[in-house]
Amino acid sequence: MKRIILLLFLVFSILIACNVSQEKKSFDEKPKLESDTIRISNDAIEYEVIIIDGGFTSWFNSYAKPRNYYSQSYLEARNRVWVLEWNRRALLPSQYNPNLYEMTINYQTNIDYGYEVNYMLYNYLVYFQLTHKQKLGGFVPRI
Repeated sequence: MKRIILLLFLVFSILIACNVSQEKKSFDEKPKLESDTIRISNDAIEYEVIIIDGGFTSWFNSYAKPRNYYSQSYLEARNRVWVLEWNRRALLPSQYNPNLYEMTINYQTNIDYGYEVNYMLYNYLVYFQLTHKQKLGGFVPRI
């Protein structure tokens, strides 16, 4: 009888310890996207990106890191490399699937597009590489 009580006490203690040690993290900074058409803009420099991709919205809501998880310089570094490779492939439709790379992305390295534009472009490029099994450059996309 003592062993049963001791065993129950041990199991109960483990369950309480597991529940107490779990941290609840809040990711309030990442709003949920609800449309298949995403408009990203920076009104100060009159720049906008429009993403029309049905799968991106649900991927973004499920996997994207919250805003300010990455620094702007991190996002810009990844975007520079990936956009450069994207544009190279868009200009070579005989070598790369023209249905994947339909048009070039006008991303200039000397312009500060702001955090929001870089954040959404980065997430789209990660989504694109993971869903289409493409590798756009020196960085492996991670979620």
